Amino acid sequence: MSKIHIVSNRLPFSINRKEEDYSLKPSVGGLATGMKSIYKEYDGNWIGWPGLALDDLKADEVTKIEALLHKEKCVPVHLTNEEINLYYDGFSNNTIWPLFHYFTQYVDHSADYWEAYQLVNQKFADRAIEMAEDGDTIWVHDYQLLLVPEMIKSKRPGITVGFFLHIPFPSYEVFRVLPWRMELIKGMLGADLLGFHIYDYERHFFSCVRRLFGYEISFNQVHTEDRIVVADAFPMGIDYDKFHEASASIMQKPVQERSDLHRELEKYFLVSPERQLILSIDRLDYTKGIPHRLRAFRRFMQDYPEYRNKVTLIMLAVPSRGEVDQYQMLKKEVDELVGAINGEFGNINYTPVWYFYRSLPFENLVELYNSCDVALITPVRDGMNLVAKEYVASRTSHSGVIILSEMAGVAKEMGEAIIINPNNEEEIAESLKRALSMHICEQRERMIHLQDRIKRYNVFKWAREFVDALDRVKKVQSDLLAKKISDSIQQGMRKQYDKAKRRAIFLDYDGTLTHFHKNPQAAVPDQEVKDILKKLIADERNLVTIISGRDRATLEKWFDDMPINLICEHGVWLKKYDHDWEMLTAVKNDWMPFILPVLESFVDRTPGSFIERKNYSLVWHYRKAETELSEIRAKEIKEELTGLVGNLNLEIMEGSKVIEVKNGGINKGIAALQFIKNNGFDFIMAIGDDWTDEYMFRELPKSAVTIKVGIKNTSAEYNLESVNAVRRFLASFADE
Repeated sequence: MSKIHIVSNRLPFSINRKEEDYSLKPSVGGLATGMKSIYKEYDGNWIGWPGLALDDLKADEVTKIEALLHKEKCVPVHLTNEEINLYYDGFSNNTIWPLFHYFTQYVDHSADYWEAYQLVNQKFADRAIEMAEDGDTIWVHDYQLLLVPEMIKSKRPGITVGFFLHIPFPSYEVFRVLPWRMELIKGMLGADLLGFHIYDYERHFFSCVRRLFGYEISFNQVHTEDRIVVADAFPMGIDYDKFHEASASIMQKPVQERSDLHRELEKYFLVSPERQLILSIDRLDYTKGIPHRLRAFRRFMQDYPEYRNKVTLIMLAVPSRGEVDQYQMLKKEVDELVGAINGEFGNINYTPVWYFYRSLPFENLVELYNSCDVALITPVRDGMNLVAKEYVASRTSHSGVIILSEMAGVAKEMGEAIIINPNNEEEIAESLKRALSMHICEQRERMIHLQDRIKRYNVFKWAREFVDALDRVKKVQSDLLAKKISDSIQQGMRKQYDKAKRRAIFLDYDGTLTHFHKNPQAAVPDQEVKDILKKLIADERNLVTIISGRDRATLEKWFDDMPINLICEHGVWLKKYDHDWEMLTAVKNDWMPFILPVLESFVDRTPGSFIERKNYSLVWHYRKAETELSEIRAKEIKEELTGLVGNLNLEIMEGSKVIEVKNGGINKGIAALQFIKNNGFDFIMAIGDDWTDEYMFRELPKSAVTIKVGIKNTSAEYNLESVNAVRRFLASFADE
């Protein structure tokens, strides 16, 4: 069985140092919980930073720590203080974190940060490669390691790579401000499977891929030059049973065994039995919307005075990055807001906000979850937010209400919560009133639905779903690999080629012999293409034909200096190298005045698009247009044209960033068949890149060698991944 290795910024253990002795303490986070079941089941290793700077340790201390980690199958990536400062505190948390959470004003575009990020990512990748064998899987996690997938794949293509992003992925308009945007996307595309919490993030990623690289995306598959990369949404879960069982256990403890916090809460309810508690738990971060939440609570106290002395907000803010200016300013703002609210609405017997600036043990967290009537979770941007799920899992009484920001990924799963805009103070205040006055029957109905869903899709199911999806991706890729031309397959083709006495070779032009250009007239054949074609033509057994959608004037101009056959406009015209042009099929162009105004209207509404007029077809090009707008327009234009072409015997053909209207009953397949008819060819080869070439692949005899350019589903027998691969392939046949 192949192994699964985990790569993350931190290992699933923290290292405790007591004098000269070291011990490991397991992490309790969601990632550590979900991944332990995977990497141990699949006999893998966990690769990550152990949490201590290398230059703070002596050589013997490093040896002790590595020995402890080795027992847990953990492999350390040691980092210096400078690397931690530049890579982690710098690029990861001062560049990517604010950018991906839409706080562009906090983004630091330091070149030093970027350089360190690359170097440290390479460290992680190299360590992972050391531990893995071909056939193994490496699952990389989160924004600190965005470059690692490509770094692994480029050196070890035989390893399957998964990547999961635990924070939001931003829209293109935000992502594009980053100077290293291309490098980050390229790094992520090294993975075979990319996971996001929700479809919104997946959609933003696809948008960036389209706009920056121009790759074709079909459903959730990105077609790169040499592989298919799959992206999908996997909403992360929690260890539901851990929270639910802990909550039930805590509530059944005798009074003398309960924690100090638990006894204080019970004492509080004895004094004020009608008191209701609102819970707010967050890391102190500007993405969590804590000031917005406090201002909304103040608005609630102002608008609904009947709740004064009856409602308390328990706010737990876990310290985070206290040395960073933005976080210091945030803490100051939160402190001042808490003081203002307590000063305005509090009295000697009543404190509206109980504010705790510290972390709490797991048991105390569960006690708070179980004791508070409302959970107020209002981040301004959050990848998922597992606190909401933990609150639900801990509600053994099935009561309680969640007020949840629509900007948190978890909102997609928790429709039974009260969903709010975190920037709307009035809406949050009204939601607090609604939550606090909600009938117990409605509370329980909502909570039971939430608990059923969160229990079913827990962190273990999340991890398993991702691993199963990786297996499906492997199958998709292996099916395509079966069509890739290996060395042995190519040698077999060469034997057929050498034995043949008369050969027909059909070659598409754009996307096959040459790369696409935004300006179609700029795609002039370069010297490499000409040299390959001349060598093929030099063999008198070869009849080489360029078969293209191009107009005849362009092809004749480009290839007038070599004895080559030309079929243009998808099969309307044929020019044998020693003959004049002849029309293969009688066609008309009197329909053009009816269709041209439709195409012109779309040019007017789609900046960057233009019309190419051929003798017997009209082509709407949109390669230079804005990607997402042009894709919408392409669908619109096809719908509008469909209603017009039926009575005119026309066809609508969609190529790579083009839509062409032409006469019906004409295609490359019919043209190729006419060309080879009665000519006694004993070797036929056809190479093309888009769906117009599929006619050729289907119509040619089964004995023909048919090759699709690009990793796509096709009727062709084989695939070549790119234009460069086509050139190498043809050059190998051209060279004796």
